[in-house]
Amino acid sequence: MSLTLFAHPFSSYSQKVLIALWENDTSFTYRHMEEPGAGEELRAHWPIGKFPLLVDGDQAIAETSIIVEHLDLHHRGPVRFLPDDPVAALEVRLLDRVFDSYVMNAVQGAVNESLREKPDRLDEAKRVAGAALDRAYGWIEARIAGRCWAAGDAFSLADCAAAPALFYADWVHPIAQAYPVLRAYRARLLQRPSFARAVEEAHKYRHYFPLGAPDRD
Repeated sequence: MSLTLFAHPFSSYSQKVLIALWENDTSFTYRHMEEPGAGEELRAHWPIGKFPLLVDGDQAIAETSIIVEHLDLHHRGPVRFLPDDPVAALEVRLLDRVFDSYVMNAVQGAVNESLREKPDRLDEAKRVAGAALDRAYGWIEARIAGRCWAAGDAFSLADCAAAPALFYADWVHPIAQAYPVLRAYRARLLQRPSFARAVEEAHKYRHYFPLGAPDRD
């Protein structure tokens, strides 16, 4: 059954799903959100209108974690995004939620303020984001110590979430030397072929980043 993904290369949540698709070389049609009519087609499947959205036959699957789990169930490949062991799966889901809710959402707070017509609270928003990210960095540093990937030895849903979240978070509030485990983990993610591809395909859109994209990854 054919898959269609509504997404944008520069979107962190789009990258999360793209990583999962590319990890297993899953065939899909990429509906780029800047293509004519993509927005209208998306809303025809999903009235909420947010992307990414995966269309699998007559099913429209929304929300990134659900999309990746759907792929793991129905389009399984050599890379498993959730382990069969339910206790291990809880750890994967926990890390997935931490990266989405406490890393990416903190970044989004500062980004949203910068997009306001009069961003007069931007300095405050950056301070709030920085404090939130430092709390998250410290917790993750301790949690993933001794692991190759977020939840253990195997690449998982948690890493699909972590890669774009940490990529953009480091732009907003650089990961300090005090977090060597997290810095090394981010570097490993950048070397993973699926995420390296996502970064490369998003590169030409860096001017979209309202806080200014650095010259580094």
